Amino acid sequence: MKLLKNAIKEAVEKTGIDNALKQESAVLLWKEIVGATIAGVAEAISVDRGVLVIKTCSPTWRQELHMQKKEIINKVNKKIGSKAIKEIRFI
Repeated sequence: MKLLKNAIKEAVEKTGIDNALKQESAVLLWKEIVGATIAGVAEAISVDRGVLVIKTCSPTWRQELHMQKKEIINKVNKKIGSKAIKEIRFI
């Protein structure tokens, strides 16, 4: 059984599915990562090639979160256990 598990893990890593799954988990875990207040005004929409797209409720929140971008990227990557998120785009 252990051999099968290792073979599956290796196949997933080689195909890049592992990285894609980690990127998508950033969207799913958004509220847990940033908390209810920020999640109430900014929704994680998608991830494309390491860019997390966040839709904000107002230009004010977009600016505020943009100033915290580096910290948010670090929090996201720590939570997903990878450096899969390289950038955040606020819309």
